[in-house]
Amino acid sequence: MSGSQFVLDLGHRPALGAEDFLVAPCNAAAVAWIDRWPAWPTPTLVIHGPRGAGKSHLANVWRDRSGARPFVAGQAPDRAATAPVMLEDADRRVDEAALFHLYNLVAAHRTTLLITAQQPPARWSIALPDLRSRLVAAPAVAIEPPDDALLGAVLAKQFRDRQLAIADGVIQYAVARMERSFDAARALVDALDRAALAERRAVTVPLARKVLDAPGG
Repeated sequence: MSGSQFVLDLGHRPALGAEDFLVAPCNAAAVAWIDRWPAWPTPTLVIHGPRGAGKSHLANVWRDRSGARPFVAGQAPDRAATAPVMLEDADRRVDEAALFHLYNLVAAHRTTLLITAQQPPARWSIALPDLRSRLVAAPAVAIEPPDDALLGAVLAKQFRDRQLAIADGVIQYAVARMERSFDAARALVDALDRAALAERRAVTVPLARKVLDAPGG
């Protein structure tokens, strides 16, 4: 993926195309796997990372590229597995028997399956031994928490998406004091947006300090 790119799960006004992806060290390995498709060494790939890390955005890029269909609860695996298929949040809600059947059908049809989750399969509570062995053997690539540069870019993009004008120094101040996650960036921008609207003021460093110092900030 080239150009100016953002890999974000944007909550307010989503931008989910490949052109919105910012490739950084924390997600470069996952992006490289998506770029490598369809030349994956195995039929299944697992991308894992914390909530809000950009997994859904990356899965959406792969779906646009591959023509994959999402696999949802209650769907018949026989139909889903005739073309590329993706399953999101597999470690939070999954029918093990259906996933096992889907996995085998994907391999039989020589197509591909992209799975996203918060944890790698080795850490899932899987009761079905055959499913566990297959998932643990599949390539699993992590999206790591963002570094300062990427976190600052995430904040800037969130502010732009909300058309919020911010004073100099706000992003630097926030990055130095906030939790290191994409979710925290979204929550902070949302809180600053609401605070600026309520107080009818611009987003400034004093306002950022007030929001960050508040209980739960």
